[in-house]
Amino acid sequence: MITLSLQDKHHLDAAIGWCELKSFLEANEELDKIAHQARSHPRVLEIRWQIYANLEKWEGALEIANALTKHASICPEGWIYRASTLVELNRHDEAYETLIEAANNFPTDEIIHYDLACVCCQLKRNEEARRWLQQAIDLGGNEIKLKALEDGDLETIWKDL
Repeated sequence: MITLSLQDKHHLDAAIGWCELKSFLEANEELDKIAHQARSHPRVLEIRWQIYANLEKWEGALEIANALTKHASICPEGWIYRASTLVELNRHDEAYETLIEAANNFPTDEIIHYDLACVCCQLKRNEEARRWLQQAIDLGGNEIKLKALEDGDLETIWKDL
């Protein structure tokens, strides 16, 4: 695995701080100071994805999410980011396929199940959405149920909650 030098960690921490201040251009500049060979570190990729998503640079965000799924395939975040980006690009079928693969790889991740419910609603697959949401609630508890009741993406199945 790629390791970050002390200086690279400093730049990463600074980028995180800029993100917390919603100063995404500054955060991106800070990540650009990280050594080239360390830029594919999963944490660097994750922060870079957050920057691109907040700047609505969806094509770039998709490339980063793809790299994250490759370099950190044991972490669900890359798959979640990839699906989220595909939704933003109105590529719901691909988002669905990404999340199905992620659910197979990470069967106990409630966010993946939750996101599958959202994508299924967007694809007008309400019965399937109900099943995925129930699985997410079973995994994540009432917190997930309360989140679902406020999520407009799930409005078509609210009555079932």
